[in-house]
Amino acid sequence: MSEAAVVDSPPPTRRHRLLNIVGGSAGNLVEWYDWYAYSAFTLYFAPAFFPKGDRTAQLLSAAAIFAVGFLMRPIGAWAMGVYADRRGRKAGLTLSVTLMCVGSLMIAVTPGYASIGTAAPALLVLARLLQGLSVGGEYGASATYLSEMAERRHRGFYSSFQYVTLISGQLIALALLLVLQAAMSEAELEAWGWRIPFAVGAALAVIVFVLRRRLAETQSFHNAKAEARPRSSGFTLFRDHPGAAFLVMTLTAGGTLAFYAYTTYMQKFLVNTSGFGRETATAITALALLLYMLLQPVAGALSDRVGRKPLMIGFGIAGTLLTVPIFTALEHVSSPYPAFALVLVALLAVTGYTSINAVVKAELFPAHIRALGVALPYALANTLFGGTAEYVALWFKAEGMERGFYWYVAGMCALSLVVYARMRDTRHHSLIAED
Repeated sequence: MSEAAVVDSPPPTRRHRLLNIVGGSAGNLVEWYDWYAYSAFTLYFAPAFFPKGDRTAQLLSAAAIFAVGFLMRPIGAWAMGVYADRRGRKAGLTLSVTLMCVGSLMIAVTPGYASIGTAAPALLVLARLLQGLSVGGEYGASATYLSEMAERRHRGFYSSFQYVTLISGQLIALALLLVLQAAMSEAELEAWGWRIPFAVGAALAVIVFVLRRRLAETQSFHNAKAEARPRSSGFTLFRDHPGAAFLVMTLTAGGTLAFYAYTTYMQKFLVNTSGFGRETATAITALALLLYMLLQPVAGALSDRVGRKPLMIGFGIAGTLLTVPIFTALEHVSSPYPAFALVLVALLAVTGYTSINAVVKAELFPAHIRALGVALPYALANTLFGGTAEYVALWFKAEGMERGFYWYVAGMCALSLVVYARMRDTRHHSLIAED
């Protein structure tokens, strides 16, 4: 394909864009449903996989395996980022959902510790490793796909649907938990009911596999293939784009830590520290997440008007100043209503990061290495800070220094704030050439 042919290629219609954005988002929803089902049902399956002990010890073991899944995310980001840059965004999205299906099915059918001993947690680790590979590749491929498929003036709005679907996946996992809590006894849930969400996730992944096979490829990928550019690789990324790669890592650190602290860990915090029942904690978390999800497109659209930088700075300031007061107040809350309000304030703060972080990263890289550039530095930071959030929080609690975690989150938000204040606004300096 000649350069002239690339320039003269007609842009896709709005209907075509919307259909593919919806298709890509639906797959992302199932990916993150499967990923978060682990966190949502940890309170029930932890006793099945680990020897009898106190609740914090069991949660600590389960959180350690949650963190292990994150160790595979940089490998998945590297392997599937290169794959998506070389073979196409569509190919990367299809491969990632296949791996997630296998991991979820393994968790659904693995016997407990009482039946097969240490093989049970070993198989759980293997399943999480596969899911870590999947999600590591999913983020870069989906962020790149949505950013490239969206038209320039609405890029922030459409790319925000990555977190809409991410949160939707978490909400569906929590909604299923609420349904099962209402329909089953505690004993039934701990004995076998916790397997249901993983079986559901595996089945949904099969449907999404078919859906993703029908997606259209982006024009940015076609244009990049027509140009004589270096092949995507980890070496090429850090040789040719070290500044952008480091920027992705540093702007991610505070945002991803805050996100996991305010979402996946918050449910356990409300039970293990605030003292709420599991059903009440789940309801508080689910309602707050629903409102949080609806805010993502609003914030994304705002970034299309005022720029990406003001929203990220807003998160940095709020995360730095509010994290310690919010968690400290939640220690002593006995009513679900003020607890819900405090959780919602925390989620409002992190919206400035989550709604636009995908498009900000995509706008930093040229098309021939964009999927890898978005995925790998993000996965490295996500593994170091997001994947360890629950484990670090529970470690602080086990050591009798729980408030140290609050200060840790606030400090990382402050470090990312410095980065946000110094970086260029990618809305005005985007490397996504196509409209």
